[in-house]
Amino acid sequence: MKAFGIRPNRDLGQNFLIDSNLLEVISRAAELGGDDVVLEVGGGLGVLSEHLAERARHVHVVELDRGLEEALRDATDPHANVTLHLADAVKLDLSALDPAPTKVVANLPYGVAATVILRTVELLGEVTTWVAMVQKEVGERLAAPPGSSAYGIPSVLAQLACDVKVIRPVSRTVFFPVPNVDSVLVRLLRTGAAPEPSLRALVQQGFAHRRKALARSVALKGGDRDAVRAALEALGLPADARAETLAPAQWRALHERLA
Repeated sequence: MKAFGIRPNRDLGQNFLIDSNLLEVISRAAELGGDDVVLEVGGGLGVLSEHLAERARHVHVVELDRGLEEALRDATDPHANVTLHLADAVKLDLSALDPAPTKVVANLPYGVAATVILRTVELLGEVTTWVAMVQKEVGERLAAPPGSSAYGIPSVLAQLACDVKVIRPVSRTVFFPVPNVDSVLVRLLRTGAAPEPSLRALVQQGFAHRRKALARSVALKGGDRDAVRAALEALGLPADARAETLAPAQWRALHERLA
């Protein structure tokens, strides 16, 4: 950082990984192999990028902050199998990446972690594995079981397509600057296709008014309350069930019943 005159941008959620001991933990969790094409979002100083480049066939590094370009290129230029994309991963056409990613491995910026994970689940059908460092709250939300307070839209959308698990806590001291929140390493293993747009919309409608019954919440977003109540009963569920009580598979069944 001193060599390149870099100061972390807190507005971008920059907490750079500085502990190399964690790199092997990450690559083992991702089961990296010589045929893998990895997408890393939030390249930072290139510490993880270098590690990935030595173990994968190709690495796409996406970094929004152009102030990090010189440091990132210094880290990645020696590796011919790295492509650096100076872009916003939330807006970048990920489906155009060539070669197509098969795994996502990243120290994700806190503010966009859930968005990036769900977006890559949706757009990158060839990706089978995600291993990411995220804010503890985000990791627990993605992996939350039905009925828990953390269970919500991200939980359902992620678990409709993946098996999600929080692997381990990550110490604050592995980052600079030291963040004010705890982090975890989360892993997603694809089990199926991402939910289609109409199913995503149903989940979003159902959770829009969390304290109300699912059917009522959907109705407040323009849906048919009676149809939802009838579909729930047909599935053996209470007509006044709340959104957080339905497991991901039940959301899919409800969507199919309504369709």
